[in-house]
Amino acid sequence: MKTIRFGVGIALVSFGMVATSVTSAQIATPAVPTSSAPVAGGAIKDTSITPGTSAITAPADSANIHLDNAVAALDKGDKATTTQELKTGIAGLEAQAQAKPTSFKDKLLSQASKLKALLPLIPTGVLGNGVLGKAVSLAKLASGGNQLEGILAAGSLLGKGSQLTSGLSGIGSALSTLGGSTKSSGQSLISTALATVGKLDQGGLAAKAAEPAAKTQLSSILNLVKGVL
Repeated sequence: MKTIRFGVGIALVSFGMVATSVTSAQIATPAVPTSSAPVAGGAIKDTSITPGTSAITAPADSANIHLDNAVAALDKGDKATTTQELKTGIAGLEAQAQAKPTSFKDKLLSQASKLKALLPLIPTGVLGNGVLGKAVSLAKLASGGNQLEGILAAGSLLGKGSQLTSGLSGIGSALSTLGGSTKSSGQSLISTALATVGKLDQGGLAAKAAEPAAKTQLSSILNLVKGVL
């Protein structure tokens, strides 16, 4: 009987130790996160990688827009803005010349250099709006010529009507500012070309039929621009 009681006692003690160990393990083990934890973690992660507002909404203004802004700022007497916008426009012209080099590359860089020469005159108040306006118009002509020639050199014009329209509009705007006899002849060529290149995005036979005429008209405009520059 003593032997049996001793065995039972050992069994009870062992069972108690096991129960205590299990209880301790349950207390030490951290609780499994609820479904709300991943949501919180995801929110933190998204916040850390979300770009700032300026990165999302940063404007993609072309060099021509900055150049026009420089002229407008000088007209208002804002020398600081004139300088900044002109510098940005010049950098855009130089980047364009390097990115899509054509026979207009040297002319484009030359106009950029002429604009750089005007920068020191802005703080002194010596630079007139008319002088800057003419220099900007010549730069825009070179830019437009470079753009159109780059598209022509790429081959087919089919589907490129909107790109050509943009280039032609820039050239037309520059010619209007320069005035003179070149303005009237240039505007006539541009109006005709705009009507033609508008068909290049229509597809089908109409686009194919318009392509040869568009190439001829664009070549005439490029020759006129080179003559002005």
